[in-house]
Amino acid sequence: MSVTAQKLEDKLYEMYPEIRAHKLGMGLNFDSGKDAWIVHLKRDDKDFTTHLEAKDAEDCLNGIKCIYLGVQIGQFVKNIGGA
Repeated sequence: MSVTAQKLEDKLYEMYPEIRAHKLGMGLNFDSGKDAWIVHLKRDDKDFTTHLEAKDAEDCLNGIKCIYLGVQIGQFVKNIGGA
C-alpha cells in the first residue's frame, strides 16, 4: 500500500481522536534517510516531534494502531494540560 501524507493524516485523526479533541495541529513529512514519517504536533507555543517507521505507517493505514505513537500523543496532551 502506498502511504501518502494525506492518507496517513486522515487515518491518524481517525485512530487518535484526541488530536482533534485537544485542538492539536499536525504536520507529516517523510524522511527517506530514516525511512520514517516525521509526526509534528503543536498547540499554541508547545510542540512535539516524533517519528513513525514506514512499516508502522503502512500498518496504521491497515487499521493497526501504533501503541508507541498513541502513548506519545497521550503524554503530549498531558504535558499541555489537556488531560
